[in-house]
Parts: sequence; structure tokens; C-alpha cells
Amino acid sequence: MKKVLMTLFVMFAVVTAYAQEMYIGGGISLWRNTDSERTSFSISPDFGYEFNERWAFGGQLVLDVSGGEGLSSTAFAIAPYARFSYYENKIVRLFLDMGFGVSVNKVAHNDAKAGFELGVKPGIAVKLNDNFSFVSKVGFAGFRQDYRGFTSNNGFGVTADAENISIGIEYAF
Repeated sequence: MKKVLMTLFVMFAVVTAYAQEMYIGGGISLWRNTDSERTSFSISPDFGYEFNERWAFGGQLVLDVSGGEGLSSTAFAIAPYARFSYYENKIVRLFLDMGFGVSVNKVAHNDAKAGFELGVKPGIAVKLNDNFSFVSKVGFAGFRQDYRGFTSNNGFGVTADAENISIGIEYAF
């Protein structure tokens, strides 16, 4: 066990030493549907390392909880990605997050169901100052199967609707 922990510590130290910049961020959401008397809450922390001006590696954790009218569900997902920044000026950066996600969704009185996604999420980062950036990912291109319990999204394709927009803040250090 000590060897495993020491190896992980050394790997983290090496990655940190070569990374130009680390970042953390994410978003939260709270939604109340008055028609169905259902409340949803989601939190999605994001973290990563920028290796150079073009490439970064990161990951996102997602926790979705919803309930109402005797039906509740909880979904957890982890989604590592490689970020390619293809345009940048002093304020705006355009990027593609290419990766996959694995999720587990548990609906009350049913068995847990696993799902996954594989694809690309285009995004934009607007630099607010030296450390903070406003980040938004718009759309998805790829394949999904029961990801985070959304069976209506099973299949493959390209989408840029309002359900696939995420907004958040990143802090670089």
C-alpha cells in the first residue's frame, strides 16, 4: 500500500512540475419544474493541467440528484478529457474537449444502471483576469448510451440545443 501511495505521489509531482498551469472550476444548477413537482440539483467540479498553449488534460465529476412525487434519482459520472485549444488571443480561447464519460444512475425502487459517452464538446473561455476565466461548453458530437440516466439521448450525432450548454468559472494557478 505504501508503494502504491508513493508511486501516485511521485506521478502527481512529476505531472505538476511539467504542467504550465493547473486549473479548477465547474458549475452548479438548481431547477424546479412546477408542472411535475420535481426538483433537480447538479454539481460538476472540473480540474486539469495545461501542458502547453495547445494541450491540457482534465476531468469532470458530476453529481445529479432529482426528486419529487415519490420518484427520485441520483446519477454520478466521471469524465476525463483531452483539451485542444485551437484559437487564443489575449481574452478569448476556443477549445475542444475530447473524451469519454462513465456514469451510474440509480432511480428509486430500480436497479442502478450504467451508461457512457464518447465524443467532443466545443467550448469557449473568456479571461476575466490573470486567474479567473468564464467557461462555456456548447453542444456535443459523439455517442451516448444511458449516460447519466438520460435514455432519450441514446445513439450518436451532433447536438447544440439548450440542454447541452454548460456555464462555469475556472481558476488557474
